[in-house]
Amino acid sequence: MSASAVFILDVKGKPLISRNYKGDVAMSEIDHFMPLLMQREEEGALAPLLSHGRVHFLWIKHSNLYLVATTLKNANASMVYSFLYKTVEVFCEYFKELEEESIRDNFVIVYELLDELMDFGFPQTTDSKILQEYITQQGNKLETGKSRVPPTVTNAVSWRSEGIKYKKNEVFIDVIESVNLLVNANGSVLLSEIVGTIKLKVFLSGMPELRLGLNDRVLFELTGLSGSKNKSVELEDVKFHQCVRLSRFDNDRTISFIPPDGDFELMSYRLSTQVKPLIWIESVIEKFSHSRVEIMVKAKGQFKKQSVANGVEISVPVPSDADSPRFKTSVGSAKYVPEKNVVIWSIKSFPGGKEYLMRAHFGLPSVEKEEVDGRPPIGVKFEIPYFTVSGIQVREAGREVPLCAFSGFPVSPVPCLKSPGITGVSHHASPPLSFLSWTTFSLFMPCHFLITLCHIFPWPKPSFPSDPWHLAPTSLGHLILFPFRSVT
Repeated sequence: MSASAVFILDVKGKPLISRNYKGDVAMSEIDHFMPLLMQREEEGALAPLLSHGRVHFLWIKHSNLYLVATTLKNANASMVYSFLYKTVEVFCEYFKELEEESIRDNFVIVYELLDELMDFGFPQTTDSKILQEYITQQGNKLETGKSRVPPTVTNAVSWRSEGIKYKKNEVFIDVIESVNLLVNANGSVLLSEIVGTIKLKVFLSGMPELRLGLNDRVLFELTGLSGSKNKSVELEDVKFHQCVRLSRFDNDRTISFIPPDGDFELMSYRLSTQVKPLIWIESVIEKFSHSRVEIMVKAKGQFKKQSVANGVEISVPVPSDADSPRFKTSVGSAKYVPEKNVVIWSIKSFPGGKEYLMRAHFGLPSVEKEEVDGRPPIGVKFEIPYFTVSGIQVREAGREVPLCAFSGFPVSPVPCLKSPGITGVSHHASPPLSFLSWTTFSLFMPCHFLITLCHIFPWPKPSFPSDPWHLAPTSLGHLILFPFRSVT
C-alpha cells in the first residue's frame, strides 16, 4: 500500500505544506503527531513510526523540519521512507538549503514538486534533473499550442534528455570513502568498515554508453587476472544508480551505463576489512580533592609522512559540572563547548608520523556529583586529500560505441593515462582525471580519492614523556574529503 498524505512541519509541529493524495485520512490527524512524538521522546521510546488509532505516521527530521507521511493501512514502509529522503534531496537541489524559510519563500514550487513526486500515494518522478526541465524557479512565458509530456518522462532512458551537445566532452570521477572505526580500552579494533561512493560529473554529447572497470576481486577471478601483481578489493553491498545495466554486471562484473547529464552518484559500496586508526588517541583523566580535574590527550599520526590531515578536530568529553577551563596545546587551539560538555581541539594541518599533546584543566564544585559508570568516547575527524584506504582503483573507463550522436562532431583519441607506480592503501593520487575523448582507453590510477574517517577512542592509561611540549606534529581521526578538480 501507499502513503495517504505528506506533511512538512516546522520545529513546533505546525504544518507548513501538506498534500492529500488519497483522501482516506483526515488532514486534522496531523495534530496528534507532535504530542505523540514528545510523549515518546520523554519515555525514551522514540521510533520512526508512530501510531494514533488506525493512523500511522512515518516521519524523518531534516534541519528544523519534520517530513511526515500518513497512512491508514499496512503501507510499504521502506518505500515511504525512501520517498521522504528522496524528497529532501530534490528540495535541496532546488533551494540549496532545506529549511523553514526556503519552504515559505517557495511554497508554489513546493506544491508543484509534490504533485509530480507522488501520484495517488505512489512515487512517480523523483529525479531532480528531469523535474528541473519543466518545474523551474524562473517565470515562464505562456506558450500557446498543445501541451505535451516531457520526453524524458516517457523515454526508455528517463534520466537523460535528448539533444545534449558539448564542444568539449569530459567526465570527472571522484571516489569518496568513509572509514568507521571503534576501538576499545585495550587498543583493539572492535569495528572496522569502509563505506565508499563513486561520483561522476558528466559533460558528454548525445546518448553515450560508458563502461567502467574496477579492480574487483570477483572480476579478476572471472578473467584469470587474480595474483600477487594485481591488487583487488572485494566489494559488498553494492548499490547502483538506475542507469547501470544490472544484468551485465551480474554476468561479467562490467559497469555499463548511459549516464545522466551533470553530477550524479554512480554507485556505493561497503568493504569489511581490518583498518588501523590513521590517528591514534591516548588520554588520561585525573581528579584532585574534588576541586579540579586534569585531562591529557596525546594524538599520534599513523599514516605516511607524505600525507597531511587537514581540519583536524578532536572532541574530548568533560564532566557536566566542570567550570573555569584552561588549556595548553603543543599545536592548534582548544575551546570549551559547555552545551555539549566537550573540549574541541582544533589543528589546521597535521602531517603524518607526528605527535601532539593537549592539557585541559577544569574546576569542580565542592559538592561531588554522583559518579556515572563509563565515559563518552573521544571523537576525531579530519580530512586527507588524495588518499584512499581500501585500495580501490578505476582500471578501465571508456565509451562502448565509438560513434558520436551528432554528425560532423570530431572524435579524437587520447593516450592511455597511467599513474607513476601508485599502489597500496596509502598513496597520493594523480591529478583529477578528465576524459577528453569518446575513445575507449585504459588507466591504472586511483583517480580522485576522498576519504572520511571516523575514529572513536576509549580512555586507556598511556605513558607520557616527561616533557610533553617538545613533540612534533601528528595526525588524527575523522576524515571527510571533498573533490578538487582540474581539467587536464
